[in-house]
Amino acid sequence: MEYLSWHLFSSALIYHAAMTRTRFPHAPRSGKLSAAVSIGEDIPTLSWLSPFKVPICLAGCLSDQKPRGTIAITPKSARLFRRVMSTPPVGGVLMRMEAEDYTSSSVNDASSAMFTLASPAASMSFAMAPKRLAMFAYFLQLLALSASHSNPKVCKAQPGTKDWPSEAKWESLDKSLSGQLIKTVPPGGVCHPSQPSYDAAACPAVQEGWKLAKWHTENPVSVIMDNFVNDTCLPDPKYPCSGEGYPIYVVNATTAEHVKKGVDFARQNKVRLVVKGTGHDYLGRSAAPNSLSIWTHNIRGLEFFDANKFTPKHCKAPIDKNVIKIGAGTQMLEIDEQASLRNLTIVGGGAGSVGIGGYLTGGGHSALSITFGLAADQIVEMEVVTASGNIVTANACQNEDLFWAMRGGGGSTFGVMTSATIKAYPSFKFATVSAMLGAPVSSSDAYDEAVTTFFEESPDLGDLGISAYYFGLKNVSGADYGVPVPGKINGLIGSFMLPLIDSANTSESLLAAVNATVAKAIKGAEDQFLTVVTPKTFDDFWAYYKDNNGPLDAGGDGILGSRLLDRKSLTGNRTALKEALIVAPGNSVLLGHLVSGKAAHNAKIPGGSNAVNPAWRSAYVHTVVSSAWDPLDSAGKEKQLDLNTNVYTEALRKIAPDTGAYINEADLYEPNFQKTFWGANYPRLWLIKKVLDPLDVFWCSPCVGNEGWEVVDDALCRKW
Repeated sequence: MEYLSWHLFSSALIYHAAMTRTRFPHAPRSGKLSAAVSIGEDIPTLSWLSPFKVPICLAGCLSDQKPRGTIAITPKSARLFRRVMSTPPVGGVLMRMEAEDYTSSSVNDASSAMFTLASPAASMSFAMAPKRLAMFAYFLQLLALSASHSNPKVCKAQPGTKDWPSEAKWESLDKSLSGQLIKTVPPGGVCHPSQPSYDAAACPAVQEGWKLAKWHTENPVSVIMDNFVNDTCLPDPKYPCSGEGYPIYVVNATTAEHVKKGVDFARQNKVRLVVKGTGHDYLGRSAAPNSLSIWTHNIRGLEFFDANKFTPKHCKAPIDKNVIKIGAGTQMLEIDEQASLRNLTIVGGGAGSVGIGGYLTGGGHSALSITFGLAADQIVEMEVVTASGNIVTANACQNEDLFWAMRGGGGSTFGVMTSATIKAYPSFKFATVSAMLGAPVSSSDAYDEAVTTFFEESPDLGDLGISAYYFGLKNVSGADYGVPVPGKINGLIGSFMLPLIDSANTSESLLAAVNATVAKAIKGAEDQFLTVVTPKTFDDFWAYYKDNNGPLDAGGDGILGSRLLDRKSLTGNRTALKEALIVAPGNSVLLGHLVSGKAAHNAKIPGGSNAVNPAWRSAYVHTVVSSAWDPLDSAGKEKQLDLNTNVYTEALRKIAPDTGAYINEADLYEPNFQKTFWGANYPRLWLIKKVLDPLDVFWCSPCVGNEGWEVVDDALCRKW
């Protein structure tokens, strides 16, 4: 049998068995089936599963075949979901369906039997009546038969092979797009005499632009981290240059219809598909070799609606707040400015170059998240192009599973978001306090104590509605960071913020809280620190944003690691916290983002919930570390990747083993990423992915449902 589309076929049969009395022939009267082994989180029920239909593909599902039919899945038919695990099956078997030992008498006499479905992403245990067990045993035989025949390696189409679309097909796609298909030119090629795009006069401008995110945003394929395109064409002639790390073609989309045509082409021709908005991506999901890219940067537009003037499609009640409909390519700086002109404020990203696509689908933290919730919590409606090429509207009243998954389940996974409609809030004054602490490098212990105190005090500050960004820097020039201390120092910078919305929140209350925190941080070592505390109040959030939003650095090779820290991890064991904050940053900057609290913990979300990592609902500080290496230094890269995963980020995991991490700013090689990035939401996300994208038109790493594929020599191939 050709590769079995187990994620659809099995789901349909399982739920079919729960809903019908179909008898399958030739089931063994007795047998010995291996007992299921399940580990992980207890999940009480599948009551969250909204009704939807599962297409049945009886073989393959690798081409654009039409499903043989559909089976309705409802909460009633879902039964119990007891355990979840994220380890692949042993021996390359696509799926195991297991039950306890049984005989014909036990099948006839027992009131029920436990039955387990194990897949690469999850293990599900169901209580099934004995009259259904024969059907499952029969299906086991089918699986054994399909698994007993080795299947050839199945990969996405590669240039130079018979599967790769002909030039005529690409030309036809370009024609259908009215000329919006771009043949990729390596962005750094202007600096390389061997490249057709070589232009010595243009090279210096590219070299300067390469250092800033804005330049990469405006290029159809370039991204802000060089290692995610394998350093294949840096703007420096001393390095080699080719286009091997980049997509082959780019759909320069300006409409949802352009996106649809790109998705359809990739699906029909089995071409790897990637999605790029701005390239502001720390996990490398925005580019891939031998692929077709959909560039959403030019899907622009802002439409403003007053409170009670926007009703999501097929919903009965209007939204009782101002909302803004935003095109997928619109960036934060533009959104914030235009909102401010209408005396409005949004929950948006800290960098002006950030686009809404990856930001919203990943969850999105903000200096205003403590006050209003995460960015994903603000979405009331989305327009999405699905893997099947449908342009759909998703909200709390239609396409609910897609709506749930797209708000926190990650980008480039369930579809391409072409617009989002989000809540906006009346403008308010915004108070800030900057606290800079500098100590001689010789006072390292006092510095470490101060850093620990800043983190330890964060939950109490967050409960007061205060957000903050912390920057811990060791052995740096004080003058470079505004701390007037000669020579090298260990520096700690805290930027504290408070929206002045109610009478309890004042610029004076913020300053008092920061002064108290600084006093605790340097207690007993006052003579070793120079501290500078500067309060400032802005007329609105836009005024603050404009004053504090400089160009974002880009270029270079590196990777992040992160952890969401809750009150227990921040206040439960000061010694362990201090040790983690010493180890985690290595020789780089320690970043602490106090961006979760009150409103994020108790968010009122359209539809009742979303797919944001549940750890956000108890976390206070999103803590980030980083590692870097020189271009094309494979040994240095391997060393830093190992340190980042197994030393720096591991130090944070140890103090917060039960929380998780923020998918958009995390370790690409995070162990058990399914649990770390999505926690208890992963099983539902995985199922939605398999239903909405059975062919894996969208694939990225680390992303929901990616377990069945791997990259082999720049080719994306099935693992089993």
